[in-house]
Amino acid sequence: MTTAPWQDPALPATARVDDLLARMTLQEKTAQLYGVWVGASTDGDGVAPHQEQMNTDYDWDELITRGLGQLTRSFGTAPVDPAVGARALASAQRRIAEAGRFGIPAVAHEECLAGFTAWGATAYPVPLAWGATFDPQLVEAMAARIGRDMRSVGVHQGLAPVLDVVRDLRWGRVEETIGEDPYLVGTIGSAYVRGLESAGIVATLKHFAGYASSAGARNLAPVRAGVREFADITLPPFEMALREGGARSVMAAYTETDGVPASADPRLLTELLREQWGFTGTVVADYFAIDFLQTLHRVAASTAEAGRLALAAGIDVELPTVKAYGDELVAAVRAGEVPEELVDRAARRVLLQKCELGLLDADWTPEVPDGPVDLDSAENRAVARSLAEESVVLLANPDGVLPLPADGRIAVVGPRAADALAMLGCYSFPSHVGVQHPDVPMGIEIPTVLDALRTELPDAKVTFTEGCGVSDEDTSRFAEAVARAREADVCVAVLGDRSGLFGRGTSGEGCDVADLNLPGVQGELLDALVGSGTPVVLVLLTGRPYALGRWAERLAAVVQAFFPGEEGGPAVAGVLSGRVNPSGRLPVSVPRLPGGQPWTYLQPPLGLAGEVSSLDPTPLYPFGHGRSYTTFRWESFEGSGSGQIGTDGSYELSLTVRNTGDRAGADVVQLYLHDPVASVTRPDVRLIGYQRVELHPGEARRVTFRFHTDLSAFTDLTGRRVVEPGELELRLAASAADVRHTARLTLTGEVRQVGHDRRLRCETELTAAD
Repeated sequence: MTTAPWQDPALPATARVDDLLARMTLQEKTAQLYGVWVGASTDGDGVAPHQEQMNTDYDWDELITRGLGQLTRSFGTAPVDPAVGARALASAQRRIAEAGRFGIPAVAHEECLAGFTAWGATAYPVPLAWGATFDPQLVEAMAARIGRDMRSVGVHQGLAPVLDVVRDLRWGRVEETIGEDPYLVGTIGSAYVRGLESAGIVATLKHFAGYASSAGARNLAPVRAGVREFADITLPPFEMALREGGARSVMAAYTETDGVPASADPRLLTELLREQWGFTGTVVADYFAIDFLQTLHRVAASTAEAGRLALAAGIDVELPTVKAYGDELVAAVRAGEVPEELVDRAARRVLLQKCELGLLDADWTPEVPDGPVDLDSAENRAVARSLAEESVVLLANPDGVLPLPADGRIAVVGPRAADALAMLGCYSFPSHVGVQHPDVPMGIEIPTVLDALRTELPDAKVTFTEGCGVSDEDTSRFAEAVARAREADVCVAVLGDRSGLFGRGTSGEGCDVADLNLPGVQGELLDALVGSGTPVVLVLLTGRPYALGRWAERLAAVVQAFFPGEEGGPAVAGVLSGRVNPSGRLPVSVPRLPGGQPWTYLQPPLGLAGEVSSLDPTPLYPFGHGRSYTTFRWESFEGSGSGQIGTDGSYELSLTVRNTGDRAGADVVQLYLHDPVASVTRPDVRLIGYQRVELHPGEARRVTFRFHTDLSAFTDLTGRRVVEPGELELRLAASAADVRHTARLTLTGEVRQVGHDRRLRCETELTAAD
């Protein structure tokens, strides 16, 4: 059989795709630009906003004769045994290939924000917990495992990671983010991308760009970020994940900035992303976002016009299902309303990616597992356990109540203590889809904090009462909870969120809140427990931080875990028992007061506490904060040279971290930049480097940071990114508010403009020390 040039893997991908495009009809080209959501619900109880309005009727058998760009969530729409799902996906791919003239299968995509969103797949900690680890290597290892599981069942593309930088803690999707600092988000997010891409999965960066800056913390609200906030806070994580992670896809955000929806913004999706940054992959629409240009944003009068705006802006693929890019687009091209060159541009990008994935090769066959498929292997669970353990943050332990005694009387109280779903974020399969199928088993084992604590401390007398629900107003069980607390040596109050979608939870997509009070009457329950006279250890299982100033001096200890996944119960119990030495650090600040908290730690002078306002925004626990059961000493600090360098210069600073306690532990050395005077206002401090240091008792290691002046760059009055001459301070700190050593620099020379090729990362080195 003769192989056409487009099927020949020996030829360059561009030549193959050019040959294929020349053979395709207009309908066949547009068919590569949309997905189909075969199992989507149309009864109004789906997993995406406005899903019931947006799904369209189509004849599957007729549709696939044209070919098909993507298959949407074959595993993530309803519970299906992984092996059965893999065989069904392979069968669908064969039908697509057999129906079309060219035998090209679809790209199968799935969600994978906290693990592969499929029944029976490992539920890892949410991204906010990844940020708390300050451990990119472990996050990369997790992502590689997720990617291998997805490829094993025929999936090609993952819709993760989320690189939105938290700007308002009340936003429901804080749990999906990595934190409030762009450097932390960029480094951890890039590690996730590398892991996913190493397994052959196309990583998709979300949500490009500005989604987390929505006004009032409302999901999909307008974004009112200024030019410099957008350039210096919103965009850098995406830039880093493309350059250092190698992500091959980007998802446009739902939101609009300064009146322009991201899905219709050529300056963002074409000029910046492709022409300036050099991105060559695919841009996909967030679910139904193209039609939202007509229905929600009202910048298009029809579906056809919405499709024209999105295609011209640079969206290559309509997800999750066909509407604007189907027959409407074909008709618009034939009517001369849309240049066919735009269709060719998008189709070329899609087909180049299919070529990379091997989907254009003459010998392509769908991947079909021989036997059962295990998506929750022992190796997966081990990584999930390590990540969960490293992510738990000990916020306070002033009197050494923790670790708990092995044989004491412990009253466990709270609505999150005995619920497995308390461990999971809204994109974990049991919370995302499983809750709609209550008769189907969860598919994975998830020990609760209560069960895990009883396992950790078998000789302790552990009692339990719920005390209240997560979000209701019922206080009738407070008396029983207080009675159990009074009978115990210590009370462990396990409080927090229930993650869900679009108002079905207290955290998660569409679950935004008016303030940062604990949900429901959980705050009142905590007051009652503290009033019992028994020492109270507060354990929080949440998707965002909550204001804790009301109990600042009244709690025996505070432990924060951000939806730590299926192994989160044992991880939290391990911290309580002392088996695990906590090493997590806050990726978001913990506020003191529940109201008026739209700001994160990245504040210019007027955003800080001062005499001009009676409101003090200083957090109770700052970004980067976390305690340990051991102690560390930082010694032998030194910097290189005189401290005077050019605006294109470098500077090294180093110190020795010594474990002075009696048990192994990990410290996190953080490097912050302070710019005393600049041509525009700058954050008082911002993270530009960090290094996690694991040490045995008595062990010491030397940490070296290699700072380059590119890391001090910012967007000036003219919109250029520049390094300015003048004074700088490099601060080595244990948190944004706990500075241990300072190096003062003077940058000399002219203002220097930097571009996309600037250094984005502060390189670090760990060496042995005496």
